[in-house]
Amino acid sequence: MLSGLPGLAKPPSRPRNGCDNSTLRRDARSHVSAKRATAPLKIEGGPARICTPVPGLVDTNILVYRYDPRFPLKQARATELLRSGVADHSLVLAHQVLVEFISAVTRPLGGKAPLLSADEAHREAEDLLMQLPVIYPTEATFRTALRGAALYRLSWFDAHLWAYADERGLDPIWSEDFEDGRLYGKVRVRNPFHAAVHQPAAAYGR
Repeated sequence: MLSGLPGLAKPPSRPRNGCDNSTLRRDARSHVSAKRATAPLKIEGGPARICTPVPGLVDTNILVYRYDPRFPLKQARATELLRSGVADHSLVLAHQVLVEFISAVTRPLGGKAPLLSADEAHREAEDLLMQLPVIYPTEATFRTALRGAALYRLSWFDAHLWAYADERGLDPIWSEDFEDGRLYGKVRVRNPFHAAVHQPAAAYGR
């Protein structure tokens, strides 16, 4: 497996952004091992109910910031969020996000080299597929996106991302492209960089 999400951190051979994918991988494995070693919770009269948190949906910009050394604070925060999501199973990815991720990180930035080569981007995407659940669009997703674009005046790509969350009950959407804290129907959006990171938003495009 590539150095991806626990390719969530860049491998030593690519020190450009200072991430360490193996650390995230160990974190995730440790979490799984700990869960298996823990006896089921029980109360008198039967097993206890355990509430499973609703997972959130990650936007493309969170993935791309992991590899962008121009924004070190956002890079660190994105890595932290994704590492946590791998460890506690609190994040999912949309197929759309993986497609956009490869496009964004392999595109030249202002006349400079892209963040990743095509081979690196493909390996990172494969790693993400192995470490986070990925959801795929349906006809209902498309119809919901049309409704969201009209109702909330969202761009088509943002409306499509919102549709994944609305259709499947995911909450929140982690992104800096929406209005932070706003509730779009039954889905709230959180900007993971809003409170602690004061750096301008990158124009990665769609």
